[in-house]
Amino acid sequence: MNIQKIGQIGVPVKDVERAIHFYRDLLGLKLLFNTDNMAFFQCNDIRLLLSLPEKEEFAKTSSVIYFQVDNIEESYDDLNQKGVPFTGEPHRIAKIKETETWMAFFKDSEDNTLALMSEVTDQD
Repeated sequence: MNIQKIGQIGVPVKDVERAIHFYRDLLGLKLLFNTDNMAFFQCNDIRLLLSLPEKEEFAKTSSVIYFQVDNIEESYDDLNQKGVPFTGEPHRIAKIKETETWMAFFKDSEDNTLALMSEVTDQD
């Protein structure tokens, strides 16, 4: 077996239409298509599947998805103005050599935790 890349990430939702509004209209992801119980979005090379859980065991909240952005402050301000509920402001998580990793965590419409992340290199 030779895993080459992640092709799709699945996120459980409680209300597909509400989740479509959040991911398409607030986050700005491209909606590929949807059915009554699923919606597929494109995020660069990865497809994101939002779906009503087939079984109760899949109804838990998802893993954290980290959306990489160029400017975390601008992205935070933009989403905050749209009403996206952040759990805190952007903050530095780590600094390795000249690169700082910044994150800001938020909730989607289905109570899943998501994050913005940005890696900034010192230009000194």
